[in-house]
Amino acid sequence: MSGVEPDGRRHMQSTIQSIRSGDLPGQVVLVLQGGGALGSYQAGVYHALHEAGIEPDWIIGTSIGAINASLIAGNEPQNRLSRLKEFWKRMEQSPIWNPRTAFPGFNEKLAYWSTIANGIPGFFRPNPLAHAGDSYPLGADHAGFYSTAPLEKTLVELVDFSLVNRCAPRLTVGAAHVRTSRMRYFDSRDGDLTVKHVMASGALPPAFPAVRIDGELYWDGGILSNTPTEAVFDDNPRKDSLIFAVHLWNPVGTEPTTMAEVLNRHKDVQYSSRIASHIARQQQAHRLRHVINQLAARLPESERDDPAVRELMSYGCPTRMHVVRLLAPQLDRETHTKDIDFSPSGITQRWDAGYAHTSAVLARAPWIGEFDPLSGVVLHEHMEEMSLAAE
Repeated sequence: MSGVEPDGRRHMQSTIQSIRSGDLPGQVVLVLQGGGALGSYQAGVYHALHEAGIEPDWIIGTSIGAINASLIAGNEPQNRLSRLKEFWKRMEQSPIWNPRTAFPGFNEKLAYWSTIANGIPGFFRPNPLAHAGDSYPLGADHAGFYSTAPLEKTLVELVDFSLVNRCAPRLTVGAAHVRTSRMRYFDSRDGDLTVKHVMASGALPPAFPAVRIDGELYWDGGILSNTPTEAVFDDNPRKDSLIFAVHLWNPVGTEPTTMAEVLNRHKDVQYSSRIASHIARQQQAHRLRHVINQLAARLPESERDDPAVRELMSYGCPTRMHVVRLLAPQLDRETHTKDIDFSPSGITQRWDAGYAHTSAVLARAPWIGEFDPLSGVVLHEHMEEMSLAAE
């Protein structure tokens, strides 16, 4: 699957070898956005972590992120990478036209229309009745332009949900409750997860129908929160964490000058989920929690025993969370159809980028060092892949 050159890979492995014996600053959390075909970048991120001997303690995903997360959590460590490769191999759409064609982008357009018309074997297939008219009674469980029954079959074949429910690693998937517009996180720590929970997290309307769980319908969690980092910050109890937040949509870009650029930028803005402002708010909140801890430590013990003071002290928190932010690259001639670009070249390029970016971060290990004692959330960005998303 990966096209990283052998010499380059050996160099990357040698530079991150020291990570194996080094202490990580808490539980390892992998946070995976939704983004369709862009999710092969996430597989590359895990590939690098796996080769460095780092397995996540907790994986949180939405949409394609939930699918990748289930493939990791639902397999033994020695099988996880091969199952990811198998899944993405099944997703590949073979080129329709000779790639040497004199018309750049022509093959990509043909592949796009082929996917729209025919779906992707192992993922989704057209629902002909959806074209019988927008008032045709499809039923709440089938109201979508495509059926995702092929994806359910694929996941049942590749994911062992008995392993998922061992909660090692813990798996959390986000979905949007259709009736109330509320985000719901299904967590293997709190109850058993099934293929339906993963399917619900990826049920993006109007393409895919909602999925029913415990009598209620759920859509893709990305329509409410495509970057589910909040699940870590709001966890109870909080723990010191090393969070690899894997982003597929570029939060910062140039001004669009064509309609194609408008459509592409619109998707990036829509699904990047205001992550920069969200992280900034969490940094402020966790700083205040650390301030509360330090102020409480200055109180006499007799004051700290007062029930009212203990209640106020409970708002403090000593944990520190290192957030490593990784961003999928923009490929040449990338358009707003990039999230259904399941071409072998697109999958391979994004996978390799995820591997390379993560390997570079592991070699640098930015979480090692001295930090402001009041900083509860420390953000690390790898400048190579963040060049278009500088804050």
